[in-house]
Amino acid sequence: MGVKHYDVIVIGGGPGGYTAALYCARSGRSVAVLEKLSAGGQMATTDRIDNYPGFEEGIDGFELGERMERQAWRFGVSTVYGEVRSVELAGRPKRIESTEGSFEAEAVILATGAFPRELGLPDEQALRGRGVAYCAACDGMLYRGKTVVVNGGGNTAVGDALYLAKLCKKVYLVHRRDELRASAVYRDALRENGVEILWNSRITALRKEKRLTGVEVEDLRTGARRELFCDGLFVAIGRVPDTALFAGQVELDPSGYIVADETTRTSVPGVFAVGDARTKAVRQIVTAVADGAVAAHYAEEFLLEDAVKDKNLS
Repeated sequence: MGVKHYDVIVIGGGPGGYTAALYCARSGRSVAVLEKLSAGGQMATTDRIDNYPGFEEGIDGFELGERMERQAWRFGVSTVYGEVRSVELAGRPKRIESTEGSFEAEAVILATGAFPRELGLPDEQALRGRGVAYCAACDGMLYRGKTVVVNGGGNTAVGDALYLAKLCKKVYLVHRRDELRASAVYRDALRENGVEILWNSRITALRKEKRLTGVEVEDLRTGARRELFCDGLFVAIGRVPDTALFAGQVELDPSGYIVADETTRTSVPGVFAVGDARTKAVRQIVTAVADGAVAAHYAEEFLLEDAVKDKNLS
């Protein structure tokens, strides 16, 4: 099997990746998306998405991913399902080895995303989308008027608790320590919004029937356990960027996210980062899509400049 060459290769088939591929293809570039699982990335695991514009009744995340993939196909984007094993991003062309063969490209867009850090409890994965969630902005509306538990103590957890307090009948915040890691400005807001904090506590088990019905909480000082009956659990203990493959190739921040500003340019010319894998303030489908369009713009700019340099050297 020979090496397949493209103008642009996108690693990752989530919303940012497919938007970048679509825009690059519409600029007349040959484009391939390398995706290890299915179109949509993390988005595909969400049963209903209500905060993506244009779908007034909401849409299943898997279906939205497939629609993005089909739209990209329409403009000639090739999708290759396989796992990327290694990359050489500094050279020219860029080289990628995968389970489906070898690839080369003049520009590469990294769209590998990030996945939520889990509690690691039995039944947690089985209950995802059936009471266990990892994004209040994405799934909070499903729990309007209900009782929910938020697990965590950082800014994300506290922000989720405050967001949910506007929608839900009751919100508990479970935190392992006796003090929040979140900014001080949030603390009074939690009290004012009726969020009940369970200090020095951890969730030890999930209760279920067909869906989540409650959680078991342990007091870390006394060892006493109690059950909280709830309709939903929002786990907010951080995310893990899927970027280990690029360590030593592009600059990563201390948390492992790819260092890239609003231009999506990375530390390596011709390499761009979009979506949840890059350093950014807000990680949502719409911000990933925006990144994809921006990356395509700057990838095209890079390819044109490169072509001019080649012409001048010849």
